[in-house]
Amino acid sequence: MKSLKLLISAIALGVALSAPVAKAQEKKGGMSPEARIEQIEKAVGKLSADQKTKITAILEEVRGAPKEERKQKGMEANAKIRAVLTPEQQKAFDSMPQGGGKKKKDQ
Repeated sequence: MKSLKLLISAIALGVALSAPVAKAQEKKGGMSPEARIEQIEKAVGKLSADQKTKITAILEEVRGAPKEERKQKGMEANAKIRAVLTPEQQKAFDSMPQGGGKKKKDQ
């Protein structure tokens, strides 16, 4: 019985300590790479494992950038992500809202 109380206390402590870490990660740079990949997949279709790996690395660069550099890094990331996609996926990606929810205008 004492072991069970100790186990429950340890789990509760772990949960309590992990909440601030999760909050800090959320503030690090907006949408998580996983959520962004999910958003991209909804728009362009299934991504290969290789595409997901490359896109995750690109998105992590943006998240790691200082706040004042994120907008520029985000625009650069969109170009890099587009380069990872197939021509069909690129067309769908181009019609996605980019940066601040604004749709990219036809040039």
